[in-house]
Amino acid sequence: MGRLIAALLVINGIVGQAADSAFPVLEKAYEALRAHDYDRAIVAFTQAIAITPARASIHKDLAYTLLKTGETEAARDHFGEAARLDPADDHVALEYAFLCHETKQTAVARRIFDRVRKRGNTTAAAAFENIDRPLRDGIARWTQAVAIDPSNFSGHEELARLADQRDEFALAAEHYEKAWRLRPDRRALLLDLGRMWQALNRPADAMAALIAASRGAEPRTAEDARALLPARYPYVHEFELALALDPSNALLRRELAYLNLQMEHRREAEGLFERVVEESPDDLLSAAQLGFLRLSRGDENGAMPLLNRVLAGRDDELSDRVRAVLKMPPVLHKQSETSRTLPGEAKMLGEKSLEKGYLKDALKYLRVAHENDPVDFNVMLKLGWAHNLLKEDEEALRWFNLARRSPDRSTAGEANRAFHNLRPALERIRTSIWFYPMYSTRWHDVFTYAQSKTELRLSGVPLRPYVSVRFIADVRGAVGLGASLGPQFLSERSVILALGIATQPWKGIIGWFEAGEALRYRGAPNDLGRIVPDYRGGVAYAKGIVAGRAFAETNLDGIYVSRFANDMLLYSQNRTGFTFAPAQLFWNWNLTVDSRGEYWANFVETGPGVKLRLHNIVFSVSALRGLYLVTGSPRGPMYYDLRIGIWYALTR
Repeated sequence: MGRLIAALLVINGIVGQAADSAFPVLEKAYEALRAHDYDRAIVAFTQAIAITPARASIHKDLAYTLLKTGETEAARDHFGEAARLDPADDHVALEYAFLCHETKQTAVARRIFDRVRKRGNTTAAAAFENIDRPLRDGIARWTQAVAIDPSNFSGHEELARLADQRDEFALAAEHYEKAWRLRPDRRALLLDLGRMWQALNRPADAMAALIAASRGAEPRTAEDARALLPARYPYVHEFELALALDPSNALLRRELAYLNLQMEHRREAEGLFERVVEESPDDLLSAAQLGFLRLSRGDENGAMPLLNRVLAGRDDELSDRVRAVLKMPPVLHKQSETSRTLPGEAKMLGEKSLEKGYLKDALKYLRVAHENDPVDFNVMLKLGWAHNLLKEDEEALRWFNLARRSPDRSTAGEANRAFHNLRPALERIRTSIWFYPMYSTRWHDVFTYAQSKTELRLSGVPLRPYVSVRFIADVRGAVGLGASLGPQFLSERSVILALGIATQPWKGIIGWFEAGEALRYRGAPNDLGRIVPDYRGGVAYAKGIVAGRAFAETNLDGIYVSRFANDMLLYSQNRTGFTFAPAQLFWNWNLTVDSRGEYWANFVETGPGVKLRLHNIVFSVSALRGLYLVTGSPRGPMYYDLRIGIWYALTR
């Protein structure tokens, strides 16, 4: 069987030739998919990409797997890479565009839809219009608003963002700048302004805005701005342009002062330090440096007040430097071993300690190395591994997240794999929502099933408590099944609030139980009340096999429901067929039995079906022929049913 599956994979072009270096890793990935072990599949796909990074199909398969685990942003990035590697694949481009739109990258989504619609794709054309029309209307409204009130900060900001998303760069730059002038404390606007000036081919202006945003802004904005700057260090005149744009930026002014000092422009440096000390009296480092400059040119009266301020401060190291210059006796302070370590030695000692398993020492030295070189991504990666080995996973995740932005592909790849492997285990609270309306010709009725579940994941505990809200309804209500039975209701027609507990998945098996109250939104004549206790639980098992385009999957559910006279039901739903993305053609093989021998709960069904997946929505149609296994049906032993359903699921 294993040889047959491998042969089918080869024939369908998923793994390519047997001599492919990625073949063994891809085998593991598809085996994990068949077992629904998505975490293991993600690791294997990531390893395969590291071996053959230019293969679009692997990025695509990894993206679909990431979607199954709720990793929307990571899936988006791999769809984007697949679209870049295979520009002719419109389906992948649309998947990427829809995910970009879902993750607030509206401008990117609009560009992709625009490109694909020009090739005659109606789905892309409709999606493009759905994005572009609100942007056009919003730009028109906010243009009128800021014309009436030019001092309206929110109006300028909103107009700029709408124009940004519509690629109207000149309009966006104009209003980002106006918003910045109204609120110069909002340095995130400088990042946006720099992006727009880059798009308009104004490199000097863009450089000034990005330098200003990278100094003095909140950390995330500064990091994003640094990513857009060139690898080289800015020149003096570029700092001066940035300071002219953002004159209240004390950190920017101090850095320019040190740059002038390194270039022996002492007079310019002193003037800049004077301005920094005037605007930021608590900046003891600038005060000390200004004091040293004045002292070096003989201005003791101007220097001593500044140096005395430093001596009275709490920075012991800086205070000792001042004492040394003034030839004063030093004050002894307790000094740690790491503070005496040279930067290069710290990194080397940290790596050696990590290799030998001295994890606390490794952290100690690696932190010193990071403080001396904050952009050494390899040190960040080592910090992540050290924290991970110490079971400090939240801190490890933070360092891995930083390290995966490394320009070195090897470091970034290792950090990215570690990040994705670690992240699912740390999401303590996860909310999943699914919604499934279905029309049945057998009953000529529309049924709706939905659930919202928020579960708590406790580290080291195999059980997950959760809160659930279920909705079960139909449109027709009571139907006549014969004079002897009278009118019968086809669904519970309830909202069910419950507390539950579920096991961790183990080889595709999950156990669960919940207790709650069912609130009937519309009662039946024989109901005892609108609010009744509801207890339900069971065991679920899922298994799938993929061999190229061919697939087979089975879902077994054993369920106990107190409201069905304490009945136990077993559902077996099986499908075999072929995948032609985004569609699946298959044959259904279904069985349902119960412990009480009710006719409505004992039957077999079979027939063809088709599924069409568009992003998080799945459309399904099945034509089924059914046979009751227990006598008693008022409509005869056999039935035909055409079922049309829409499935939507979301996990956060």
